[in-house]
Amino acid sequence: MNKRVLTVQDISCVGQCSLTVALPIISACGIETCALPSAVLSTHTGGFKGYTFRDLTEDMPLIEKHWQQENIKFSALYTGYLGSAKQIDYVKSLAQTCLESDGKVIVDPAMADNGKLYVGFDLAFVEKMKELCARADFLLPNLTEACLLTGETYLESYDEKYVDGVLEKLSALCSNGATIVLTGIGYTSDKTGVVVYKNGEKFYYEHNKIAKGCHGTGDIYASAFVGALTKGKSAFESAKISADYTVECILDTQNDPTHWYGARFENALPKLIEKLK
Repeated sequence: MNKRVLTVQDISCVGQCSLTVALPIISACGIETCALPSAVLSTHTGGFKGYTFRDLTEDMPLIEKHWQQENIKFSALYTGYLGSAKQIDYVKSLAQTCLESDGKVIVDPAMADNGKLYVGFDLAFVEKMKELCARADFLLPNLTEACLLTGETYLESYDEKYVDGVLEKLSALCSNGATIVLTGIGYTSDKTGVVVYKNGEKFYYEHNKIAKGCHGTGDIYASAFVGALTKGKSAFESAKISADYTVECILDTQNDPTHWYGARFENALPKLIEKLK
């Protein structure tokens, strides 16, 4: 039976993030990809001014009701940027009503980076996000998000013992026994990587750190991970493939000053597809 993924996040019409990244990347992995938009923006909010925003929160339960009437089910539910506590409640409901019996919930708690929350979020939202994380089968936070979810103090420089403590607290938060995929972890200034953790077992994949990052790379990483995982790769294989792919996207973009608003993920898609064979 063919796999079908539902992704719930916003559409930023220009900016190479959220749904405009998730749909093509997961589809390129050979997975039927369906979308539930949480909002529509003319552009993303990172550097553009005067962007438009239309909240689609009230449409979400109506869409869910129709899917129930049609008995539409999904192999996986993948969440990215969610704009409110009410949207988190609707996603939790979708996990109950629209997943196949063995369907997986994959949560990217996209709400913070570099030690602080994104604009528009507060600690009450973090508390609500914990409820969704508890339902996750796979949880993909960066270090800032992991610290907010666990109450751990965020550090820019740290050692493996510190990361182990964060992982243990995340694991305790996830009552569904989630696999934790902690991104952006580097123990020296020139390296970064990803840690995959479950039931005390830990794997680390390291690569060179690219000084100049890009908007939307978290969405690129999470989408590639979802595609690889749904295609049958293990969590560690998926984490490694996604990291390599994201690096390729950044390298293809970093020397183009006109492309400041996102990462050119399209050119590297053949390499992602090849890695999945």
